[in-house]
Amino acid sequence: MRLSPVLLAALLVVPSLSLAGPRAAAAGPAEPPAPAVRDFGNGPERNEVAADIPEQAQTLRAQPEISREVGYPRHTRLPVPAENPADASIKLGLVPYHGIAPRLNDLQRSDRVSAEVIGRSYSGRDLYLVTVTAPESAAEAREQARIRERIENDPAAAARDRTLAARYKAPLFVNANIHGNEWEGTDAALRVIEELATSTDPKIADLLARTRLYFNVTANPDGRVNGVRQNGAGFDLNRDFITASQSEVRAMRQVMIDAQPVTMIDLHGYVNGTLIEPTTPPHGANYEYDLFIQNAYANGLGMEAAINALGYTFEKDGVYPPQIPFRDSAEGWDDWPPIFTPQYAPFHGTVAAHTVEIPLRVNGSDYTQQPVEELRRRSAINTDVAAAAIRATYAFVQAKHDRLIADQIEVFRRGAAGEPSRVVPVGIVPGFGPEDVYNTTFPRAYVISGRRSATAAARLVDHLIANDVRVGRADRPFRADGRTYPAGSYVVDMRQPKRGLANVMLEPGADISPRVDAMYDISGWSHALLWGATVDPVTSLRVEASPVKAAAPTGSVPRTPGPLALAVTDAKEVLAVNDLLAQGVAVTWADGTAIVPASARPAARTVSDRYGVAFTRVASGSGVPLSPVRIAAAASADELFTLRELGFAVTPVSTAALNAGFDWSGTDVLYVSSGLSYAALNPAARAALDAFLATGGVITRGGTGAAFNAAAGLLTATSVAGRDDANGVVRTVSTGRQVGAGSPGHSFVYSPRWFTGLGPEVTVEQSYAADGPLVSGHWRPDADGTGGQDAARGQAAVVSGRDERGAAVVLFGTEPLFRNHPKGLFPQVARALYWASSAARTTVTTP
Repeated sequence: MRLSPVLLAALLVVPSLSLAGPRAAAAGPAEPPAPAVRDFGNGPERNEVAADIPEQAQTLRAQPEISREVGYPRHTRLPVPAENPADASIKLGLVPYHGIAPRLNDLQRSDRVSAEVIGRSYSGRDLYLVTVTAPESAAEAREQARIRERIENDPAAAARDRTLAARYKAPLFVNANIHGNEWEGTDAALRVIEELATSTDPKIADLLARTRLYFNVTANPDGRVNGVRQNGAGFDLNRDFITASQSEVRAMRQVMIDAQPVTMIDLHGYVNGTLIEPTTPPHGANYEYDLFIQNAYANGLGMEAAINALGYTFEKDGVYPPQIPFRDSAEGWDDWPPIFTPQYAPFHGTVAAHTVEIPLRVNGSDYTQQPVEELRRRSAINTDVAAAAIRATYAFVQAKHDRLIADQIEVFRRGAAGEPSRVVPVGIVPGFGPEDVYNTTFPRAYVISGRRSATAAARLVDHLIANDVRVGRADRPFRADGRTYPAGSYVVDMRQPKRGLANVMLEPGADISPRVDAMYDISGWSHALLWGATVDPVTSLRVEASPVKAAAPTGSVPRTPGPLALAVTDAKEVLAVNDLLAQGVAVTWADGTAIVPASARPAARTVSDRYGVAFTRVASGSGVPLSPVRIAAAASADELFTLRELGFAVTPVSTAALNAGFDWSGTDVLYVSSGLSYAALNPAARAALDAFLATGGVITRGGTGAAFNAAAGLLTATSVAGRDDANGVVRTVSTGRQVGAGSPGHSFVYSPRWFTGLGPEVTVEQSYAADGPLVSGHWRPDADGTGGQDAARGQAAVVSGRDERGAAVVLFGTEPLFRNHPKGLFPQVARALYWASSAARTTVTTP
């Protein structure tokens, strides 16, 4: 079907994934779906200790379709994992991971409880979703699906339907244990599920007749078992929501899309007294914040009252009263970045979302040093607190049922109508002042094209669609804001229900440095500027376009004979090169381009189809021979993950590993960003490393990398540190041939660095823009006036050179692999690795 010339919001519709509820499963053992091999995936908390991510194929459990034809209950016999006496939960007197499935199988004897597997963790553990509601026939479940779809897809009509709220079960989502060593949310969820399953209270019967409660029982089973914050890949899952690099996050994302909760809580620890959002400024500018703050503050007050009613005191129990940052703090606990679960959920219609930090610490040094009896006392209190927060939240949903549904409809209605961002009136709730007001400007649409990279454009489109953002593809050329776009360009019409999510990903963002001094986490991000695609906001639009479910194929190989060239400007091109090298293809390297001999045309055609990369013809090719790059990496978990995801062979190393004796014969490049000190190496380790530096390459990042460069006497360069919490999207200028060539005009920084006092052997590959680097984020100077963004103007951000011993070296002052997020920057690191590993080789001509 062809759209009308004016692209109306309701017509650029990717068929919604909002469904009747969690997928149905037949009785009996659950059959695990076949894993799907990840092509190039889509961020982790920085782990400054070198982590060994297991060498394994990056596979994901396929997401089975959720049936809308089956009612509730949907009983699934969950597979029971083998008993693990080393599970870290056991010491605390909590339910170990292997005990969850038996408990859920037992609870499914109730006709109110349905349990299912919604995916697997990085390490292969099942993820459990429990739905608690009054029984529904298949027809009733289909009716719930139709109402939910109407709320999203036709919100104006839904708002006029005075019978809708009475017929609709308000969805509530409880997310537990996203940080693995913040355990008790899981146990509280299991307790509340059992209470709801067995209660004879008429109020509970009424709740379940008008509500569906969804429990993600343990969002991070890897961390739960191992007693660590991160999942098995070393990622903080609560930093990954707009990147979705991890399978656990993709499972949570799909629950939020499918369930469309009006309210959600995310159970964490440990802050004493219990910390309950809403938050301090800055507030996310893409939310409908007037709707959000009224509901979130009201529910926050309800949770506070319920926790106080437990009767715990500091004198008797060591428990302080709860705190609500919005009311009780000035700044430092914000809802600005959409990387956290409660900051991502509102874009799917959640009008009250909360992080709840339960009070008594049982992890870290307390876990190892406190007596077991004390740990179990604390965990019992924490479980009580978390359960009280859940009960208060379902009571809030029960009491405000119609209002919450109406506010969710209004979120989607404003988006579909293309209304301007609303300025929240001061005083809308007690304490809401001018410091709380944040707004954005929505363009008419975004146009995503392949001008810079068709593969990057396709990846961005697929990511938007996976997030339930609607994308269209132009049927013929069109003009917008004075520019002509070719047929096949992608259009994100901002008159759509989830325009807030589209905009938070695609807008450049804002420099909020003047408005706050302290931020909880990152302050800048932009898929448009960091993912390698060409994205243009436009103010007017007339286009004939068709809705798309997936981006069009982008791979191609020219029919003309001769050698082929592949410019490495996107992560998928890196994958293609590494795939060819693994097959033994004689690839050569020349200034950011891989040259493939004519004899390898069949292999080129295969990787072109596999990764969607476009080869071009060259009359003849010359360059340095490439071989598979073997990396020894003293790096953070996100870097290890991303390097392996790009197809490189990576061996983690550290100061201790080198001092224990390390065989350098299997290494081409040393990557240093964390956990390696040249000065701390013993004489034998230092001698072995110095011998490697005569022929090998070195890539460094950040303060650890800069210190290594200086101590090892590599490039002549002085590293200058910006403020350590400064971060965001920065403008850059690329001038170098080896690393900078083909780079986007923007980069990402966290604790930014730049290089001065450069020696004659040093080439500037990339610099911070002279007219001011920061586009979006937070970057203030230090107290003494140094380290600010003005000091970085025009300074070298990435440099390369040859050490006198022979090593080819690249120093990064930026964060090109940060949390697996800035996809468009990954090729910079790959080009650095290819150049550093092959710089000593003789230039050859490819026939």
